[in-house]
Parts: sequence; structure tokens; C-alpha cells
Amino acid sequence: MSDVAKMLWVLESRLTEPVSLDDLVEVTGRSKSYLSRAFPLATGYSISGYMRARRLTEAARKLADGAPDILSVALDAGYGSHEAFTRAFGDQFGITPDELRRRRNLDTIQLVEPQRMDTTTTIDIAPPRFETRSRMHFAGLAQRHPMNNPAGIPAQWQQFQAYIGNIEGAVSDAAYGIVCGIEGGNFDYIVAVEVREGVDVQPELKRITTPALNWARFVHRGDVTTIRSTIGAASEWLANAGRELSDAPVAFLEYYGPAFDMATGSGDIEIWFGLKA
Repeated sequence: MSDVAKMLWVLESRLTEPVSLDDLVEVTGRSKSYLSRAFPLATGYSISGYMRARRLTEAARKLADGAPDILSVALDAGYGSHEAFTRAFGDQFGITPDELRRRRNLDTIQLVEPQRMDTTTTIDIAPPRFETRSRMHFAGLAQRHPMNNPAGIPAQWQQFQAYIGNIEGAVSDAAYGIVCGIEGGNFDYIVAVEVREGVDVQPELKRITTPALNWARFVHRGDVTTIRSTIGAASEWLANAGRELSDAPVAFLEYYGPAFDMATGSGDIEIWFGLKA
């Protein structure tokens, strides 16, 4: 059973109980920092965000079945008051608990069902190539996305196409998807090219620099739509090998080589993880 599968088992089996990150560390034997990164990469949710969404989903089912006491439903979902529960419920579903109970219908809201517990077990990933690189400088378009529905990324790539080949000081035409700022179920995604240090670029482009690092470069097999499975499997491969991720703000890089075909979403794709020395 993968680390993420073990975490899902604990979270689902203790859905009405408090579960701490220390509990998950005890079950998996992994570090807190690894679990905090691995879970959202594989599932699209932060650990706390997944628990919140799943508890509210089960609360919604009770309300649609006509639960007589909303406060009891709130307490079961881990909320200490009707008001706090109503706020969280509205943020999740765009409707109040009272209104849902009156409707007795779940068709108008998007429930969060249990994630599959074999999330990262079906990918047969090859060992990475390790490469030490000095600092790298990038310039690109940045946007913040929700982990569980990053539907805006293809449009972000399409928008960046006009910049490729037209950014001063670009090292090559290879493009990168830079993932950073993972927090609260969201992350920053920067579509970029590597540039020489100190060059002037278009003012709307965000600059980001990665420190000198030893990188583990994994090859992604298949088209871009299945890349999340490779990311999860690569993260677990490194943990099993005892390799710790660096503390750099960049979680990982997606490398799209010259043979990557934007029209079909297939071609050269690698996942790069920065490692501690």
C-alpha cells in the first residue's frame, strides 16, 4: 500500500475523529514535510482540506436525508457551533445547511467522494537521472490554481505560446512548468523559460530563481493529462530511496523539451525534484 493510500485509509476510517499529522507520520513512517507535499500532489487536496471537504460531504448527505438537528450534524462534522458550520458549508457548496435540508436534494452541489486508495500504486516509474545544476533563472506567466481542479493550466500554456522565442536572453526554447507556493489546497504555477541572469524581460512576466541543487529528473511516460500520477510516484520513489526534498520554495519543475507537442499534449516531459545535499 502506498503512503498516500495509507493516509487515505486513516482519514476515511476516522472521518468523525480528530486526526493529526503526527498520527499520519506514525502510520507511514515518513516525515511531516514529505506527507504535506505528497498528499496534495497525488490527490489534489491538502490533508486538512480533504478532511474538511469529506466531512462536509457526509454532513450534506445527512441534511438531504432530513436530519432534524443541524447542530448535531455540525458537531459530528467537527464544528463547535451552528454558525461556524454554516460558514464552512456555504464556502464548500454555495448553499446553507438549512436550504439543503429544505430541498432534500444533492443534485445541485458537488460532493467530494472518497479518493481511490491505489492513487500511486499503478505507475511503474524508472529511477531518475541525477544532475547537479547551478542557479537557474526563469521568466514566465504565473497563476494560482486549486490543487483539486487546476483546469486553467492549459489556457495558461496557450497564452504563453506567444512568448516562446520572444523573450530576451532565453537559454533555449524548452519550457518549464514551475510548481511552488503549495498552501491551503492551492498552488502557484508558472509557465516559463530559462533565461540568463540580469536580462530585461517583459514586465508582465514573473521572475523566479532556483538555487544550486542536485535534481532528480524523472521521465514521464504518456501524455500530459496523466502527469499527476507520475509526480506522485516520483515523490514516493524518492522517499523510499531515502532522498529528502530540498527546502527551496519550488516544489518541483515540469520540463517540456523541444520534442514536446503542445497541440497533442505528448512528447518529452520530465519531472525534476530538487534534493537536499
